[in-house]
Amino acid sequence: MTTANAYPTSQTIRTIGILGGGQLGMMLAQAALPLGYRCVFLEDSPNCPASLYGKVYSSQQLEDFVAAADVFTLEFENTPVKTVEWLKALSDQGDKQGMNPPPQALEVAQDRLKEKSLFNELGIKTVPFVSVSSKAELQSACEQLGLPLVLKTSRGGYDGKGQFVLRDKADIASAWSELGDAVTGKGNLAPIPAPLIAEGFIHFNREVSIIAARSQDGSIRTYDLVENHHHQGILAKTQAPAVGTSHLLTMAQSAIETLMTHLDYVGVIALELFVSKDSEGRDTLLANEIAPRVHNSGHWSIEGAVTSQFENHIRAVVGLPLGDTDNVHPSIMVNVLGQYPNVAEVLAIDGAHYHTYHKEEREERKIGHITLMPNDVANLDEALERLVAILPNKVGLDK
Repeated sequence: MTTANAYPTSQTIRTIGILGGGQLGMMLAQAALPLGYRCVFLEDSPNCPASLYGKVYSSQQLEDFVAAADVFTLEFENTPVKTVEWLKALSDQGDKQGMNPPPQALEVAQDRLKEKSLFNELGIKTVPFVSVSSKAELQSACEQLGLPLVLKTSRGGYDGKGQFVLRDKADIASAWSELGDAVTGKGNLAPIPAPLIAEGFIHFNREVSIIAARSQDGSIRTYDLVENHHHQGILAKTQAPAVGTSHLLTMAQSAIETLMTHLDYVGVIALELFVSKDSEGRDTLLANEIAPRVHNSGHWSIEGAVTSQFENHIRAVVGLPLGDTDNVHPSIMVNVLGQYPNVAEVLAIDGAHYHTYHKEEREERKIGHITLMPNDVANLDEALERLVAILPNKVGLDK
């Protein structure tokens, strides 16, 4: 067990530097303001969502960004590890007051082979997997793991990109043709050359996730398990809490607490899981991946939890006590993809909370989210039906 980072207290912190300026950075800044903190952002898109809440510095202005902030965090796990290591070193030397989450969390999250190997090392169950660096090794993986299997880039890829499902041996050539260049670093599949990962195909009942926050003194607060529905790898909706999963909550909490402690983690982290059956036919959880940041499946917590994931992340990185993570009301969060709905029609639904990300419309792009939490829980499904009926893009919402 490692010891949590110990940085100066929150009273000496005034400005939080966030690596990234997307909607997650925007919502972190929204949570920071009531607590008395302002945010600045490192982002090469000057009109990013976060620009509404603080100054945006480009990557060419890194030194100015660092000078403007007292403490640092991030909103995207593919942030360069070297940058995070540098900011962590500045904090260790006393020049700055913290960089969280820590570099080791990014190193794991940026490499699916390292990630699943760590899960297994810590006793957290996953699907079977093997490393693949050649077409011959892919053929061997098909024999070892059986078909179907999922071939993925071990680095890069987001919202379902960089993946290929092999259903029979005739797919080997196509899968290698599509993803093989990632091994040598050709094309845009992966940021650096790295082996692929072949994962055994599992039959799962549903996809769930758990989000937790860990403070600088090592205390941990976990949110409820939630159920997620995806369309082509993109999250469409989240139900909080996941119905009928109380018997799995302790298992999920143990896994995420073990991970956070091992990584000496500070801040909010998400662990994505599959609900499957063990050899005796009992429900069990298989870890898929972590996201070392606030997460799309936790957006419901803005209205639906005592303390949102965004506020708890801010509290953690500035050294404040964590807030209560209890679910105050069952809810469903729906992502707005590609095209904005009529806001008046959305807000005519009792219990609807609308969040725009101030992004231009683009096919399949996450441009907002809507959280439904009518006063009477019995009306939740009806509220979802009404919402789906008025959304321009309904993909993934028919499950």
